Amino acid sequence: MDIEAIIEQTPDFQTILAGISPASRQLITGLNGSARTVYVSALFRQLTHSLLIVTDNLFHASQMVDDLNGLLDEDQVFLFPAEEMVASEIATSSPEYRSQRVQALNALLSDQPAIVVTSVSGARRFLPPVAQFKAARLPLTIGHEVDLEQLQVQLHDMGYVREKLVARPGDFAVRGSIVDIYPLDADYPIRLDLFDTEIDTLKYFDPETQRSVDNLDSFTVLPATDFILTQAMMTAGAERLTKAMTAETKKLKATDRQTLADNLAQPLSDMQKGLIGNDLLLYGEYLYSSKTSIFDYVQSDGVVIFDEYSRILDSEQQLLQGEADWITDQLAHHKVLSTANYGNDMRDLLKADSHAQILVSLFQKGIGNVRLAQITAVRTRPMQEFFGQLPALKTELDRWHKLKQTVVLMVSEAERLTKVSNTLDDFEIDAVMTKAENLQPGVVQIVQGTLQNGFEFPDGHLVIVTEQEMFKKVAKKRPRRQTLANAERLKSYTDLKPGDYVVHVNHGIGKYIGMETLEVDGVHQDYITIAYQNNAKIFIPVTQLNLVQKYVSSESKTPHINKLGGTEWTKAKRKVAAKIEDIADELVELYAKREAEKGFPFPPDDSYQQDFDNEFPYPETPDQLRSIDEIKHDMERPKPMDRLLVGDVGYGKTEVALRAAFKAIEAGKQVAFLVPTTILAQQHYETMLNRFEGYPVNVGMLSRFRTGKEMKETVKQLADGEIDIVVGTHRLLSKDVKFADLGLLIIDEEQRFGVKHKERLKEMKASVDVLTLTATPIPRTLHMSMLGVRDLSVIETPPTNRYPIQTYVMEQNFGVIKEGIEREMQRNGQVFYLHNRVHDIEKVVAQIKDLVPDAAVAHIDGQMPESQLEGILYDFIRGEYDVLVTTTIIETGVDIPNVNTLFVENADHMGLSQLYQLRGRIGRSSRVAYSYFTYQQNKVLTEVGEKRLQAIKDFTELGSGFKIAMRDLSIRGAGNLLGKQQHGFIDSVGYDLYTQMLSEAVAKKRGKQAKVKTDATIELGIEAYLPSTYIEDERQKIEIYKRIRQLENNDQFLEVQADLIDRFGDYPAEVAGLLAVGKLKLLADDALIDKIQRVDSELQLTLSKQGTAKLDTKDIFKALAKAKLRATVGIDDDKMKVKLVIQPKMSESDWLEQLTLFVQQLGAVLTPTETATPSK
Repeated sequence: MDIEAIIEQTPDFQTILAGISPASRQLITGLNGSARTVYVSALFRQLTHSLLIVTDNLFHASQMVDDLNGLLDEDQVFLFPAEEMVASEIATSSPEYRSQRVQALNALLSDQPAIVVTSVSGARRFLPPVAQFKAARLPLTIGHEVDLEQLQVQLHDMGYVREKLVARPGDFAVRGSIVDIYPLDADYPIRLDLFDTEIDTLKYFDPETQRSVDNLDSFTVLPATDFILTQAMMTAGAERLTKAMTAETKKLKATDRQTLADNLAQPLSDMQKGLIGNDLLLYGEYLYSSKTSIFDYVQSDGVVIFDEYSRILDSEQQLLQGEADWITDQLAHHKVLSTANYGNDMRDLLKADSHAQILVSLFQKGIGNVRLAQITAVRTRPMQEFFGQLPALKTELDRWHKLKQTVVLMVSEAERLTKVSNTLDDFEIDAVMTKAENLQPGVVQIVQGTLQNGFEFPDGHLVIVTEQEMFKKVAKKRPRRQTLANAERLKSYTDLKPGDYVVHVNHGIGKYIGMETLEVDGVHQDYITIAYQNNAKIFIPVTQLNLVQKYVSSESKTPHINKLGGTEWTKAKRKVAAKIEDIADELVELYAKREAEKGFPFPPDDSYQQDFDNEFPYPETPDQLRSIDEIKHDMERPKPMDRLLVGDVGYGKTEVALRAAFKAIEAGKQVAFLVPTTILAQQHYETMLNRFEGYPVNVGMLSRFRTGKEMKETVKQLADGEIDIVVGTHRLLSKDVKFADLGLLIIDEEQRFGVKHKERLKEMKASVDVLTLTATPIPRTLHMSMLGVRDLSVIETPPTNRYPIQTYVMEQNFGVIKEGIEREMQRNGQVFYLHNRVHDIEKVVAQIKDLVPDAAVAHIDGQMPESQLEGILYDFIRGEYDVLVTTTIIETGVDIPNVNTLFVENADHMGLSQLYQLRGRIGRSSRVAYSYFTYQQNKVLTEVGEKRLQAIKDFTELGSGFKIAMRDLSIRGAGNLLGKQQHGFIDSVGYDLYTQMLSEAVAKKRGKQAKVKTDATIELGIEAYLPSTYIEDERQKIEIYKRIRQLENNDQFLEVQADLIDRFGDYPAEVAGLLAVGKLKLLADDALIDKIQRVDSELQLTLSKQGTAKLDTKDIFKALAKAKLRATVGIDDDKMKVKLVIQPKMSESDWLEQLTLFVQQLGAVLTPTETATPSK
């Protein structure tokens, strides 16, 4: 028996169930909080159809979904989210909502019963006719016939966009007989290969590598949008709109007529051309002939539940009010028609809907005149809070026991069951641990489960108490499955586009123009063109692609283009090389010093540490776990730890640091936690008190928020060893602070301390373990060159329950600002409002107060004295203000999880990386966060501003891809890690070349010898290139050329070969030639050959000087023994030359194979250890 079963047995429930029939409407009163969810779940189990639940707003809808997920399977519960304002609906916005809507509609239409939860805005939304949506699903099965032309049309009608490369949900690409589609609801895109018109293979592939992952037999592709339009619908819509416009123009003055016609010209022409943009949502009623709402998608025997009907009507009123303001504003500029309609009316929907309806409301009043077939009053009482007062809980439990109630104590996860059980034992409370499926009547039991809150249900003699009420503990959320997680990984920024700046190792910085195929001596080859000063151009064969890198600098500024053949480039390179020598020396010296030091080896973890680790209320991310292991491992070694933990703000670095701290304290050592700002000290202090609660750990703090007397006391306790861990600002570094036995030093954002502090840190660091935390991302390539000097742990995965941030790019609009602030206040959240000029910030504050009179608004700017600024911020964190208007980037590192809405004015003036950092300030908790980037209305943007906005829009649509901004930031991070003076040097040669030079220098200094290799040139006069008929897209061509150029072993060769077939189909002879030459070059480099050249029927091989020194004639003949080629050997210019004669009857592939075999054998003679086996 489970909770639902107990409810199902009550007479009330039976009455309600019996009253459910099509077109009947009943009311249930008295259910509140999670009691409502449990009731709905019980109904769902008894009915065999889908349920649609309408709530008053999105926040309540998503709460309901979370709660239901605790009771039902994930594939039974769906959210149908919709924007609450027209203005934000037509703005550019992220794709998560769209994908959730499509999945919800699909669930309603499928045969499996499901629960879909939506809000008023979702119910009002115009949807495509049901038949249209059904037709827009594309079933694919192996062996079925497909017409390629038809398929492309259908995908377009389903809202998919054709791209050259599939990178994000909603893209599709066609290359020859291969079609790639990235469905909205799949973890991976799918690839189908057609044999003539039949589907030959169907498989998932990884968008990052473009390689296939696993095979499928069949797959149904869902539409990419719930705004489905076919060409016919668009044409009809355009006619209806024109009609409505003609009717309207009769009432207008001539000038206004023209304005209206101009404003509607764009959407009209879009409709006629069949282009679907967000702005067409405004014309939904013209495009769809019949009004369809989500109710029409519920099957005829389904049930519609209205959650708090009176609140639904209020919420609709508010929406309409906001909409009316927006319409008035638009009408003033004649941008819309006065007769237009933007959504269904709730009351009409309720009356016209013929499904079985249930209204759920706490009280009966406020529902108005709605006909009801029956009213059932269910008795439930909300659970009181015990705040960890177990004696109070015991009294209540005894009372319930006397009343023979079935008491369920709900604990959110399995690990804590025994713990809670033991705690209850200490207070002599009898409770059985059991499964949620087999509850025993009349007993107190502990089960695993999650609900938002507990309740009493007297009719069923049932009492539910959640951990929330027992201990005021927040339930650990189950990680949500994120389908869009893969869209996150953008292709690397090394993609070359025409117009990009590039660095050629020998010629310097130029501009990449493009790629073309040229024919030289009857053989085709692809060349890339780079332009230098005074229009000088050079053509570089793709075989030398390794000499070219994309130019990346620290502040993404335009570099100085070099002159061909000048000396400035060599000079710049020399300067950098000298500088790099010094850095390499420092790094190597540092490394040697650290190796020699002796530190304190901490003991391995024990059960105490495990208990502490398990109390963390969130699921750890894989990166977090890995970092924790690395750090603990370092602490257990006798060598002092010096680790850098890199991770974005809010990615859980603090938790990792606290686990290390606990380990140190348990071993009887003290821990010092150094932070850059007072506020951060305060936040960490509170986190620690919270986290170390229940353990014998004394936490102290040194900062401006403490009185002099308190500080003196703390300093004394530190010296006496009474305080275990102290957090503080640079006050910690003062001479008077002495530690009894310091074992671990944790430094947050080291780069923000001055030089003096750093010296003092060096003294402190001498023999204790050090863990440094930073939020500035540091590039991967740099990690490699720093290895062994600083140990790095990187946390790249955001915590699970982080909802993606819903981002909008739109014209500034007071309605949206008002609505956004009110929505945030409704859910007790707070708002950041960024206004970038100090002089009129007061005006903005007044404006916001006008818009939202209830909001408490404060502002901070850089010109305030620091103490005042910290005071206001501290009050804001404590929740005394709702809105904070600020001028610059909100103090980095400060964690304000309660802020979930951000407005940025004049976003077109900001760089991407700034916006990325701003956006990272919000969305730290487990609810949807909103960020609005606005620009001024009707303002002509500068070209730069426009480009920036476009970029922001593109990234917004990806939903997550602010990765390019990450790159800018990470390069800045590199500068910080190596010291400020490096920026100039990095910029003068470009970032990639810089890191390459650095790692080579460090390796050399540490005495690591690179394997001796040559860089052979190969001229065989055979066709070896990628024809455009095989790969059309230039960027993909470059990528493949690069990979062939960088082959290092046979495995890589086979991988490229498999990749080509997988992504582009079977390859032609030219590509086979390219691969063969690539393989030959790989072997020739190992065999120390400088050059292989074919002259008529002779193959001439020139060995390098090292090769000549290592090999003698008999080695050559030994290698020749296996090959069917005659040879002569001679020495020319101190280099050995081998001439091979091609036999008259040999075909090109024959002699190529023999030549490859010979070169391979030569390599084998050089490195006899690896016995080489001939392979094609």
